[in-house]
Amino acid sequence: MPRAEPLRVGYVVKRYPRFSETFIVNEILAHERAGMPLHIFAVRRVNEPHFQSILAQVRSPVTYIPDSAPKTDVFWATLRQGKAALPSLWSALGTMNVADAANLHQAILLALEVRKHGIEHLHAHFGTIATTIARLAAGLAGISYSFTAHAKDIFHAEVDRDALREKLRDAAAVITVSDFNRAWLCEQYGAAAAGVRRIYNGLDLAAFEYRPPAERPREILAVGRLVEKKGFNMLIQACAVLRVRGIRFHCTIIGDGLLWDSLTALVSRHRLDELVTLAGPRPQPDVIAALHNAAVFAAPCVVATDGDRDGLPTVVVEAMALGTPCVSTDVTGLSEVVRDGATGLLVPQRAPEALADALTRVLDDGALRVLLAENARRQIEGSFDVDRNAAELRATFGEAIDGRATTLRAVG
Repeated sequence: MPRAEPLRVGYVVKRYPRFSETFIVNEILAHERAGMPLHIFAVRRVNEPHFQSILAQVRSPVTYIPDSAPKTDVFWATLRQGKAALPSLWSALGTMNVADAANLHQAILLALEVRKHGIEHLHAHFGTIATTIARLAAGLAGISYSFTAHAKDIFHAEVDRDALREKLRDAAAVITVSDFNRAWLCEQYGAAAAGVRRIYNGLDLAAFEYRPPAERPREILAVGRLVEKKGFNMLIQACAVLRVRGIRFHCTIIGDGLLWDSLTALVSRHRLDELVTLAGPRPQPDVIAALHNAAVFAAPCVVATDGDRDGLPTVVVEAMALGTPCVSTDVTGLSEVVRDGATGLLVPQRAPEALADALTRVLDDGALRVLLAENARRQIEGSFDVDRNAAELRATFGEAIDGRATTLRAVG
């Protein structure tokens, strides 16, 4: 029998808002359009200097859970408050012998918010601190929880594998953003990951107008944080190959990050100052305009030395939706969307010569650009519509709510 009332779900994130996490905002807006009440909870302070304009569309309330280490009297006061409002508090505490006290304090505060707002289910993004707190809070409040696993939270060398196994085991549902991620989790965590589902990060396709790329300036565009896994040093080296070959082009890299200085130095070392521009961070409308102006989008992703890697960068999906052909690498889930010769071109990671070859093909061949772009847009419409994918998420939440509540076991 259909529910008479909509689901009441709390979204738990590390920080809100974050400039680079528009995929979470897209998901929230899709839920709002469908009429599902949402409450957003952030467990760390915001430290972003820039915000995306799309945030103004979000209507869901946001609560920031205090994250400073509580003084003893504050901690005990929170425990007393929890005892009065959370019937399962004491029994659940008996299973939390290895929980960090600061995390436990936040979890109690979040569980109290859950009860206050009548929330039936918690969903966290990224399998790190947000899921840690959501898992504890769900156990204290006697509700279910789920989380979406992305990339750094599962691939990085510093991931606490035992803690992630616990989260996978206890969650009512686990989502990840590519088939590659799902297969990797199943290989690494066995039965604990058997129920992981793949739901792609979606786009509001109405906001991404397709424009045929037959006539475009010879502009190469890349967008992302300036970190190793994005492979922008490989792109700059490929641009050096293009310069030596006498290929006409300009390359713009939009983004900011720890590698700004080293990438700037690399541009100068290869005498590319007039050909490669590090443009810094830009709001999404500016990124969309830049994508519409580019002949090719480059996503030269690599597996970083610390194991970190991209799952499936949202900006690749955005470029393909807009009609900008993509050249990328055969890393993680990228081949699921950039199908070589059909929806884009794929090259091996850390292969600047091969990357230069692929970029040249797209720059020089307008008919190839149109073929790749048309196929790519059809694929995005079929698999990356945010309203369709968010509906699948809501069905998953409903199944979780109808199932059993979270039972905590040796929570970490």
